[in-house]
Amino acid sequence: MILPVVITSSREALESVPRHFRTVSLSLDASRWQTIRHSVLPHALPGIMTGMILGLGRAAGETAPILFTVAAFYLPRLPQSLFDQTMALPYHLYVISTQVPGIPENVRYGTALVLLALVLLLNLAAIVLRSRFRRKKKW
Repeated sequence: MILPVVITSSREALESVPRHFRTVSLSLDASRWQTIRHSVLPHALPGIMTGMILGLGRAAGETAPILFTVAAFYLPRLPQSLFDQTMALPYHLYVISTQVPGIPENVRYGTALVLLALVLLLNLAAIVLRSRFRRKKKW
């Protein structure tokens, strides 16, 4: 579900690299692969990384895909393989808020606060990473 976000941001990052970088590289007899690897990707990497981190932040807050695929409300142990059921924070918050009677409010609000902090930290990491890479650009 986050693939369109990552693909769109990667495409925009690749298109934001000036065309003359490619032209100069190709005119110096570099192959297409060398041009992409040494001229395009280093300049597009900040946008690609930002899109990936923002996609992960979006996925952390999604409940519906988790609800219909691998979600479990309670697991007595940690998952042992990639195919085991998992407990996801958004689904856990949904279940304790709507299905379990008698849960104290501070548990529900605490779970929501942890989820919001996680998404906020991922977005903040994307912003810091993007600004750090932009400072290194000299064009």
